[in-house]
Amino acid sequence: MLVDYSKEKRLVQQYVDAYNAFDIDGMAALLHPDVEFRNISDGEVEVETKGIDEFRELAEQSKDVFSERCQTIKQFTLLPNKVEIEIDYEATLAIDLPIGLNAGEKLKLQGKSIFEIKDDKLIVIEDYS
Repeated sequence: MLVDYSKEKRLVQQYVDAYNAFDIDGMAALLHPDVEFRNISDGEVEVETKGIDEFRELAEQSKDVFSERCQTIKQFTLLPNKVEIEIDYEATLAIDLPIGLNAGEKLKLQGKSIFEIKDDKLIVIEDYS
């Protein structure tokens, strides 16, 4: 029997579209109240939030860092209650960062994100770079 994951795929695509548009309300509307977000770089958790309020606070802070940003989904891997995407990420900095990057510089990265779904909402988001 073929399982239809189109609803899960559509949920993740809506989240990425809202992210690219800096639409924090649109992102939050797709989240479970108990959402957990983690940004993981080189195997280390760099940022973690629990709940929509903490997620929203991080999203508000992050949107001021970039003048534009775009995640392009290269591949979907669909599993029960979980979606993994491989992405190309491009962004332009709006501010100077303490690590030596300056406003106007472009970032280009590749990574993946894993989304877990509960009650038709995103309950876990893990970004890996």
